[in-house]
Amino acid sequence: MKLDVVILAAGKGTRMYSKKPKVLHCVGGRAMLEHVIGAATALGEARLHVVVGMDGDGIKQHIEERRLPIELQWITQQQQLGTGHAVLQAFPGINTDSDDGVVLILYGDVPLIEQATLRNLVAQASANSVALLTAIAEDPAGLGRIVRDEEGHVREIVEEQDANSQQKCIREINSGVLAAPAKKLGNWLSRVGNKNEQGEYYLTDIIALAVDDDCKVITSVIETEIEVQGVNDKHQLALVERHYQMKKAEDLLQAGVTLLDPRRVDIRGDITCGKDVEIDVNVILKGSVKIADGVKIGPNVVIKDSVIEQGAEILGGTNIDGATIGAGSAVGPCARIRPGTILGEKVKIGNFVETKNAVIGAGSKASHLAYIGDAELGESVNIGAGTIVCNYDGVNKHKTVIGNDVFVGSNSVLIAPVTLENRAFIAAGSAINNNVPTGNLAVGRGKQRNISGWKRPVKKD
Repeated sequence: MKLDVVILAAGKGTRMYSKKPKVLHCVGGRAMLEHVIGAATALGEARLHVVVGMDGDGIKQHIEERRLPIELQWITQQQQLGTGHAVLQAFPGINTDSDDGVVLILYGDVPLIEQATLRNLVAQASANSVALLTAIAEDPAGLGRIVRDEEGHVREIVEEQDANSQQKCIREINSGVLAAPAKKLGNWLSRVGNKNEQGEYYLTDIIALAVDDDCKVITSVIETEIEVQGVNDKHQLALVERHYQMKKAEDLLQAGVTLLDPRRVDIRGDITCGKDVEIDVNVILKGSVKIADGVKIGPNVVIKDSVIEQGAEILGGTNIDGATIGAGSAVGPCARIRPGTILGEKVKIGNFVETKNAVIGAGSKASHLAYIGDAELGESVNIGAGTIVCNYDGVNKHKTVIGNDVFVGSNSVLIAPVTLENRAFIAAGSAINNNVPTGNLAVGRGKQRNISGWKRPVKKD
């Protein structure tokens, strides 16, 4: 079977009340269109065609920046004349020569569609059959109805605006997702008219044309209606997001992760967890996050594109981005770990400590109120409260190197580039801008003067 996938992404999304194209609004940290492309890509060797509208350049740029592992064919629908018209725009690039060619129609604003659902649907399509995905809706208002004959065969799809009172009572609705023989689909689309309430060329009209041509219409009734939920406004976006998050939480629970409240954990990327992992409330995991065995994550923590190694503990309010947290380390509360940070085993990073592009050796600690940037620290280093590494001269960044067993007293300033060799000791309140040899005490304070008879300033009337 030769498969072409057409993804319709030209909708204006006026009810989103946003300058952003509708299909670029995010679910689980990724644009809805990315979810749909991912589901289509998983089908194997298929050519993907994305139909966009006048905001197509922005959509194309966003997707290309993601560097997805598939080539996309971009088609612009200059005038939004309906779904049938949109699919027809893609046909110059679709293979219609092969008898086993199938076209799968998807939508860029239906992000929860499952790979297994699509595989089953495509398998049902053939040279003389159309496979149609339907659902039984609790409230079918506003949706196209599946009209069947007395024997239960599908005869047509009637849109809400064109349905009579009897048809509006039908609860089986059209999801919009279908797979059709490529050779026949182009012909059907060319015969679709626009004599309806909307004055549009409906893709759904091909079902009646297929029936007239003695082409079999096979339906798959989906079990969970939310899987084919389209997003047209922020309420529907929130609905889809919450369902997505609960599914991701369920996946973690099934893998043995302890979630203290599954409703208050947000997964916005690809997460892997080991055994005996515990995650408290209001935790956000973004991008690629790998969490090893025995890790504990406190409340209100954000972790992005990071590795948390075995037995580490991340205390509440901490933000970790692009870092590796070593085994047995403790970070937080309220620490900020920025990209390029690598913590060794049993490192302690305490409250209101910020690190960036810093490699910190095993057993070292910065327990509170410090900034460590563009630095390499050895093992068993102590960074006192109020210590900062001055790594930026206003133009360039410079590196600080600290050896093993170094003690940096509170409220010190290390002015890079500078090296503190093994067992160096920095007196509290020092400004250090020269290298400190092994085992030396460095004192870099201004000389204190006590002025007797000094009078405090008096506020003038």
